[in-house]
Amino acid sequence: MSRSETLLRLKELVIAAVVRADDTDKALAAVQACYDGGVKIIEITFTVPEPIKTLRAVDEKFGDSVLLGAGTVLGADNAAAAIDAGAKFIVSPVTEHCVIELCNKRDVPVMPGALTPTEIYSAWRAGADIVKVFPASLFGPKYFKALHAPLPQVPIMPTGGVSVATVPHWLAAGAEVLPVGGALVDKQAMNDGRFDVITNNARQLMAAVEEFRKGQH
Repeated sequence: MSRSETLLRLKELVIAAVVRADDTDKALAAVQACYDGGVKIIEITFTVPEPIKTLRAVDEKFGDSVLLGAGTVLGADNAAAAIDAGAKFIVSPVTEHCVIELCNKRDVPVMPGALTPTEIYSAWRAGADIVKVFPASLFGPKYFKALHAPLPQVPIMPTGGVSVATVPHWLAAGAEVLPVGGALVDKQAMNDGRFDVITNNARQLMAAVEEFRKGQH
């Protein structure tokens, strides 16, 4: 898939599962649970043990049935390793020009983190495909709406603060993609082996997106 095709798919699927797990087996089970609930964007974070091994395992098991990405990526070397392991997009909590440049060269969407209008615009001008507003939970959808007024051309997504209840507010405020961590991949449920809880969370999030879209027509 080309960079533009991946971006279209991201915007179409909307909900991205941010998977943080103690090991690769739990991560695979969590991905399966998300997939069963209809969430097909998967972000494996570099905060998990052996992230490259986990990315490869997800890619081997699910292939193109999920849109696999890597999160919390710092440094061009880690970005390259993630792409080589099957990541189709790269997410970072900060803006590093070396990461943006590498992803642009590899034709892979990159979503660096930024917070202020200047940082967000600078990240986009540097080659970001979508700017990850972080930490979005401290500011909420109203901040997105305020950003979009003077910067409508800059695609943005929140990290933090996304739940079933807030999905319509983020989308109405202009968010392109909605990464969801604990409100989807519930750590306690994962540790208890209750992957049905994660599947149910996924279903509810996708239903909230569908409900919002119906209201737009």
